[in-house]
Amino acid sequence: MRVALFLTCVNDTLYPDTGRAVVKLLTRLGVDVDFPTAQTCCGQAHYNTGYRHEAEPLARHFSDVFRDYEAIVTPSGSCAAMVRELYPRMGARARSEGRGDTLERVLAPVVPKTYELTEFLVDVLGVTDVGAYYPHRVTYHPTCHGLRALGLGDRPRRLLRAVKGLELVELPGAEECCGFGGTFSVKNPDVSAAMGADKVRNAESTGARVLCAGDNSCLMHLGGIMTRLGVGMRPVHIAEILASTEEAPSA
Repeated sequence: MRVALFLTCVNDTLYPDTGRAVVKLLTRLGVDVDFPTAQTCCGQAHYNTGYRHEAEPLARHFSDVFRDYEAIVTPSGSCAAMVRELYPRMGARARSEGRGDTLERVLAPVVPKTYELTEFLVDVLGVTDVGAYYPHRVTYHPTCHGLRALGLGDRPRRLLRAVKGLELVELPGAEECCGFGGTFSVKNPDVSAAMGADKVRNAESTGARVLCAGDNSCLMHLGGIMTRLGVGMRPVHIAEILASTEEAPSA
């Protein structure tokens, strides 16, 4: 299976180890992974901030780069949701504005084959036990896009429960937003910080040493709050947990 890794802007700039973990994990499962170097932003930040037309060239470029792959896998629920949920809206909106169906046709090939990492593992590869080893107490935060837009459900938890040595504890108020929301955290910093503090306190109450999620943007937000509050916990992307083995353990 020829799969492309869509790393995303945040991971490429700040969390490249997450991308390496995805490649390590998928290669271990027998998947041939490419990393198209022409990839750029999917346009989510522009679209969500109201720059809808400015996002269109980025969406077109995304399709040009990824359209020939069997599947596109990303360690980001928010970017997967941008392609799956908002690219069709962009195309339909362009048509309704009298600009024809060109954008719709250009974006259509990538929409159904773009997957967030955990849904690719469970739904496409059909695995929940990926041979991982991670001897830590972990709690899982389901990020908003994965929970509400993609409907990931219990897929991430099923994968975590199968990890050898991992103790998974439920997070109180798990379905509540962490307060990041991209530019929401910039435009509404006080509300964002208060929501993040609530999430961190709930995570701390579990006694877990690791807070896990599928979006590094949310983990970045929560990690900063952990540092400010002096909480003895660290944020870790689920890809890095699933890539960890007894022979090559993650920290």
